[in-house]
Amino acid sequence: MNHSAQQHQGSRFWMTAQRTVLAAALVTALGGCAWLGSSKAPKPAELGPNVVNLPVRQAWKLSIPAVKDASIRAQVQGDTVVVASADGTVVSLNAANGRENWRAQAGKSLQTGVGADGRMAAVVTTGNELVMLEAGSKLWSKTLGASAFTAPLVAGGRVFVLTADRAVTAFDAQNGAHLWTQRRDGEPLVLRQQGVLMPYGNTLLAGLSGRLVAFNPDNGNVEWEAPLASPRGTNDVERLVDLVGPAARVGNAVCARAFQSSVGCVDANVGRTGWAQTAKGAVGIAADAEYVFGTESNGIVQAWNMADGEKRWSVDRFQHRKLTAPLVLGRAVVTADESGLVHLLSKKDGSHLNRLTTDSTGVAVAPVVAADTLVVVTRGGGIYGFRPD
Repeated sequence: MNHSAQQHQGSRFWMTAQRTVLAAALVTALGGCAWLGSSKAPKPAELGPNVVNLPVRQAWKLSIPAVKDASIRAQVQGDTVVVASADGTVVSLNAANGRENWRAQAGKSLQTGVGADGRMAAVVTTGNELVMLEAGSKLWSKTLGASAFTAPLVAGGRVFVLTADRAVTAFDAQNGAHLWTQRRDGEPLVLRQQGVLMPYGNTLLAGLSGRLVAFNPDNGNVEWEAPLASPRGTNDVERLVDLVGPAARVGNAVCARAFQSSVGCVDANVGRTGWAQTAKGAVGIAADAEYVFGTESNGIVQAWNMADGEKRWSVDRFQHRKLTAPLVLGRAVVTADESGLVHLLSKKDGSHLNRLTTDSTGVAVAPVVAADTLVVVTRGGGIYGFRPD
């Protein structure tokens, strides 16, 4: 199952009845210190002057209709980035120059981001309709049995879907034929945000509750499962430990975050949990061969050793700025915030490298990299391409 996962490697230029009840806004509130209490949001930390230690310039800009939802993430395939807007618009663009390859319309508003393999792209609408696109044209659609908040995975001539009833389903990518479904019991609540659904060699990996589960993509048989967190607490909300995306793969290690519970890594060759550390965050993580990086719900950026999970450093200068999941790009860790600022930190110690500006609608999803270009998508539909100066 060939799939070019968006990864941590920076380019050479950058090296110098399950009930689905939690809306994205509630997830954010749960991630902060208020939980279900205070109605007054903490004031975002003031930022100091932008001392540029890694020069970066805006190379291009493109616009699509508003993205709005943090679950609608971008998908990278080689030099191509595929993005989707809340109204159902799907755009494939060349990250090298910001030009559109094609633009399509799913026909309805979207619930998930887009999954793509370079030729086909798949999305799920708010009406639980799985829509497959090819070269900008609608190929087929299929009604799902439950809502989906995780972008479909298109790989190996199939499309895989993780739905809110904790089911993983495979369809033939060309004609939509149902191939198999595996469903797991779990906690009564699920998160209304991006989960974990990714390839590992010839294995399909999915986050189900606080476990990373490996499936045979041909028949849906479970090959192994590894825990990263266990449900604890006195009520259903406190017991939420769903894995949240993006996850990160480095060699045979797959690392992920369990919602408001932990960050950990699994040896995906054998299905064994290597380590898991307590961490209070609500969005996914990034990693390279040395470190795992995460943004906590209070705005602290943190790094752990890839090898053993020991905490290496943390910085608190972004407290309450509602950071996206991070991206590793060369010597930088990149994250963005709800005011539209993009922050570049040194991956060695978290020190400041640069701060970039997009628009005031804010950045809801993790930045991505393609064609040596940092691509940032704002809630308002602005797509920005940045390159080293």
